[in-house]
Amino acid sequence: MMGAMTEIAPTLIQNLLATYQDLHRHPELSMQEHRTAGIVGERLTELGFETRQVGGTGVVGWLVNGDGPTLAFRADMDGLPIVEDTGLDYASTATGTLPDGTTTAVMHACGHDIHTTCGLGIASHLTAHRDQWQGTVVMIFQPAEETGAGAKAMVADGLWEVAPRPRAIFGQHVTSARVGSVDLTPGPAMAMADSWQVTVHGRGGHGSRPEAALNPVLLAAHMVVRLQSVVANEVSARDVSVVTVATFHGGTKENVIPDQATFTLNMRHHDQAVRDRVTTAVRRVLSAEAAASDAPEPTIEVLSTFPLTVNDPVQADQVRAALSKEFGANAVTSAPTRMGSEDFTVLATAIGVPSTFWYIGALPAEVVDADGPNPSTHSPFFAPDAEPTITNGVRAGVSVLLSRFG
Repeated sequence: MMGAMTEIAPTLIQNLLATYQDLHRHPELSMQEHRTAGIVGERLTELGFETRQVGGTGVVGWLVNGDGPTLAFRADMDGLPIVEDTGLDYASTATGTLPDGTTTAVMHACGHDIHTTCGLGIASHLTAHRDQWQGTVVMIFQPAEETGAGAKAMVADGLWEVAPRPRAIFGQHVTSARVGSVDLTPGPAMAMADSWQVTVHGRGGHGSRPEAALNPVLLAAHMVVRLQSVVANEVSARDVSVVTVATFHGGTKENVIPDQATFTLNMRHHDQAVRDRVTTAVRRVLSAEAAASDAPEPTIEVLSTFPLTVNDPVQADQVRAALSKEFGANAVTSAPTRMGSEDFTVLATAIGVPSTFWYIGALPAEVVDADGPNPSTHSPFFAPDAEPTITNGVRAGVSVLLSRFG
């Protein structure tokens, strides 16, 4: 990798590392990022940004620096309901409350603390080097990316009536690749996704008399097993799709048949036609299994919906050139469309401007080169190599913005 084109002040990195460790210790669940939003708003105000809180716990700030284009950069802020098992000195012991009132451990298992820290670093560097650019930079610190609600909430709350409208929006995400690597995929970059909660209705009774009851746990179990055949039997081998069941709840005691059971589905696709086919098949399976047990139609609640993340091809080429200049052409790769999902593009499509999203490697070489799979995001073991990942994230954002400010 070639030497850095963008020199980040060592004192800034020290401050950012302290901020990162603080954010990592104190993660907050989606739409509950009150402490994080307070830190972001205070830092942006200190830097001279005009700031507003938008979309509940979202923060937007902008800095006008003469005549020139208006460009936006987005970072997300929320954590996940996961018990951290990284062994870090600054590991999270925080707890939060889920929408159903359940208390849960919370962890920054997806690197949003890195993203927020890098966003503050980008804002700080641009403020300190106003002689290098002209225009208006808009920094967006978004809540609730994990639930797909944050970008929609900011737009619905008047984000683009409050902040200057940019001609382009950029964003980045850490990934479980070697630190120093950068990945940028032109065109479709991340999958569309739907999450549902399915409530299976039965008839409660005593465990000794199943014939007098209708066991929704058994019925739900049949549904879950049958759903695993949807992709194999409904989707062409030329296409990609994922159907995952990751939660299942039913009953309170071994000899009490409950009157309902619930499970959640997560479905991901690269193509709208495949999405339509799979979701139709899933509904058919759920309905048919209920009918086979003479049970009521199950209730489906849509928990979240994520759009297809598409990097504007022309803008992606421009971003690639800037990142290659910064990190070296060999460090910038293009992966196939990922099955992960983002709500990032909602911010851009709301006003009809192009957007580009890239990924920065965050794991040390010894972890990447070790036997077995790397700890991925959403894992209790995911521990980014904070430095130089933070420096690289600031460099990436600054280099792309400066290349477009001219």
